[in-house]
Amino acid sequence: MNIYKKMTSTLKLLTKHQIVIKKNDKNRKTMKKLNQINRRDFLISSLATAALTPGIVQCVFCDQPQKKHVVVVWSENTAPKDVYPKDINNAIADSLKSLDGWEVIAASIDEPHQGLPDDLLKRTDVLIWWGHKRHDEVKNELVDKIYKRVTEEGMGFISLHSSHFAKPYKKLMGTACTWREYKADGTSVKIIVKDPNHPIAKGVKDFELPKIERYGEPFAVPEPEAVVLDGIYTKPDGKTEPGRMGMCWTVGKGKVFYFTPGHETYDDFFRKEVIQIMKNAVQWACPAK
Repeated sequence: MNIYKKMTSTLKLLTKHQIVIKKNDKNRKTMKKLNQINRRDFLISSLATAALTPGIVQCVFCDQPQKKHVVVVWSENTAPKDVYPKDINNAIADSLKSLDGWEVIAASIDEPHQGLPDDLLKRTDVLIWWGHKRHDEVKNELVDKIYKRVTEEGMGFISLHSSHFAKPYKKLMGTACTWREYKADGTSVKIIVKDPNHPIAKGVKDFELPKIERYGEPFAVPEPEAVVLDGIYTKPDGKTEPGRMGMCWTVGKGKVFYFTPGHETYDDFFRKEVIQIMKNAVQWACPAK
């Protein structure tokens, strides 16, 4: 007998005897027959009914519907349209939509409340930030709210490329966040998985980016808890130079990840390796519920 037949026959039996019981509460024979219903059949019927009944969308064993995690991808709408037609926020957001159990939202500085109204920020589990030319336009009030959400409430924060100068990231690091130099001169990079056991490195192998804006060490930030990704720059003259590519911190209650690549004139965020790193970083940075 399949699950559907079990469900149908058992529910009919239950219904029939419930009517009899209502008519005569002292009918012991009926009570005995009802109690003889196989418990396994009853469980199968209950589960099948819950799964097949329209409108039942919550977990059978839970009192409340399961809520999705929320990741917001924020950018400032300055990336060239020939590389990122919908800006970097939407490029990243589109690549994250395959994450199971996540609501993915793209936000921009040009939207009301600079893309992060209180109600959205409050329910954000992970905030991804890409900025470059408009750092100074970000309101200090918003920066303070982001800082509180990370340090006191555990929201994850992911800073990308030139967002080392973003106000929220600088406040979280508490340092100047400067690199020694910045050169977009045709340098390439080999990205090396330094910590293969770290969750951000899951499914990622060493790979190369044909072009990268070179950020020269040292990087004026606190010592990272983990350097997940390392790198070797190759300059146009053939000389090489090391540089860290992916670093992690815990700041208060929240997790912070910085990713060095991501210059707006290069297609980094469409590359499969970078997409995998973004997916991994989002899940790693998510606070435990």
